[in-house]
Amino acid sequence: MKQKQFPTDFIDYLCLSTLVGIKGGVTRETFLNIWMVEVAGRVFARSWSKSNKSWFTAFIEEGVGQIQYGQSLLNVRGEQTKYTDLNLLIDDAYKAKYTQEHNLPYVAGITQPEYHFYTMEFIFEGLSV
Repeated sequence: MKQKQFPTDFIDYLCLSTLVGIKGGVTRETFLNIWMVEVAGRVFARSWSKSNKSWFTAFIEEGVGQIQYGQSLLNVRGEQTKYTDLNLLIDDAYKAKYTQEHNLPYVAGITQPEYHFYTMEFIFEGLSV
């Protein structure tokens, strides 16, 4: 089955914005602003803190959540990314997007191989009403 494509206005927002809101699971009430990147029309993020209670673990446990951009909400599924070649492309996307000097130490960290395990792909399910 072919995946739904993310709305073009979201992809445009993602390309222009360094932070995007995420909410993992169905019980969390607030959004957390995180780094997200786009690779070939697919959307990814990594857990910086790698904590046991986070947006990332909520997606692992529940499989669903939402992305917030501007006043819009997207319902998404989350799938952990385990493919080395894809993770290398995601590394490159982080390095290309987050070039601001204050972000460079974080980019150097989040593109280390240990972060590949903490990579989540978001699958667009539909607009939230």
